[in-house]
Formats: sequence, structure tokens, C-alpha cells
Amino acid sequence: MTTLFISDLHLDPSRPAVTRAFLDLLAGEARSADALYILGDFFEVWIGDDDDAELNQTVIAALNVLTSGGTPVYIMHGNRDFLIGKQFCQQSGCRLIPDPIVINLYGRDILLVHGDTLCTDDTEYMQFRQQCRSEAWQSALLSHGIEQRRLLAQQMRADSKEANSNKADDIMDVNLGEVLRMFEQHGVDLMIHGHTHRPAIHQLDNSAQRVVLGDWHDTGWIIRYPADGEFKLEEFSII
Repeated sequence: MTTLFISDLHLDPSRPAVTRAFLDLLAGEARSADALYILGDFFEVWIGDDDDAELNQTVIAALNVLTSGGTPVYIMHGNRDFLIGKQFCQQSGCRLIPDPIVINLYGRDILLVHGDTLCTDDTEYMQFRQQCRSEAWQSALLSHGIEQRRLLAQQMRADSKEANSNKADDIMDVNLGEVLRMFEQHGVDLMIHGHTHRPAIHQLDNSAQRVVLGDWHDTGWIIRYPADGEFKLEEFSII
């Protein structure tokens, strides 16, 4: 009995090895897991559930095989794929979960977040996040055709890379005060998130733990949380 956590795969046609590694996980270890949690930025970009690109259809079909076989898959929006919606969930069998959410796993309460809301020092990004999560902004974007949305997504990614290149590293990491506030607000002693691409297990002074999943590139990162033992944050080779 084990529950799996992953984040920040950034699935994209330009990185087929990452897709293969994820499909291998679904066809192998995930089949015997109690559940699989995907904590955001699953795709490099998601322009809407009506995008029938080959990668999207391949991943949806593989997820459907897993969920139809009895393994629940929970997915959380990230800052790259916040347009994942009902159609994706219906086709894949995944269950969309809010950010943040507290789950009870084997008797322990755990706070799950994508992680971008913890980066409060990056005020420029936080302002953009508030804008793009609004129903009006998303409706306006989805009103465009698929090809136009693809072009807009490419431009947004380019703008994001340029903006991030001019920011200090610590600005794009979590704010400790916000982390402590979240622990206090939700009354837990374990938080799991991704987003920052800085995998680690942080031990706080009050005995709470913050576990950060890494992104998938040449290597992947996974948390294996067994029902009868301590969880492990593990790295594995993709290429």
C-alpha cells in the first residue's frame, strides 16, 4: 500500500523521454498504488480541453487505462496547465483537486499545494496569477481558435522566460513567512509541493516538514508514501 506524488513533468512533444517515463510509471508502479497525485505543471502548456494534439490524446488514454483499472489519479492545477477542466477529467478519469487541499493519508493530515502561491516575493507573478485565474480572463482566452491559442501560449512562455531571467533566484523561491502561515492556517505538520524545481526535504524548527518535488528533465522525482513506513523523496534517471 503506497501513494505516489509527482509534479512539474512539463509534458511537451519536444521532450519525448519525459513522456515515455511517465507512461512507464502508469503502466508499471502506479497500477499497484493506492493513488497517484499530480501536483501541477503536468503539461508544459494546456490551451484548453478541446486541444486534440497527439501528446494530449496519448496521455489521456493512458490515464484512462489506469483509472479504469481502479487506481485513482488526483490532479492539481499548476501555473502552466490551469485550463485543465471537466472534459479532460471525464476522458482521463482523473479527479481535479483544489489548491490548497488537506488530505488524510494513512491517518496523517497532509497539505498539498502546487507551490506558486508560496512565492509571494515575486509580486509581478502573483499579480499575473490573480489575473489569469479569473473566469473572465480564461473565457476570453478560450474564445480564440486552437491555432491562435497556440501562438498566444508560445508568446506567453517566451515572455515568462525573459521575465524570469531578470529576477533574483530567491525571489522565485518560497517566502518562509507564507510557508509558516500556511502550516498554521491548516494545522498540519507536513506540506508537499512542486513549482520551484528545488527538490528537498526541509525540516522546520517546529518539527514540521516541507517536501519539495523536483521537475522532470534528465531525471524525475517522486514521493513514495507507504502506509506502514516513512515517505521517501527519490530521484530516478529518465535519459
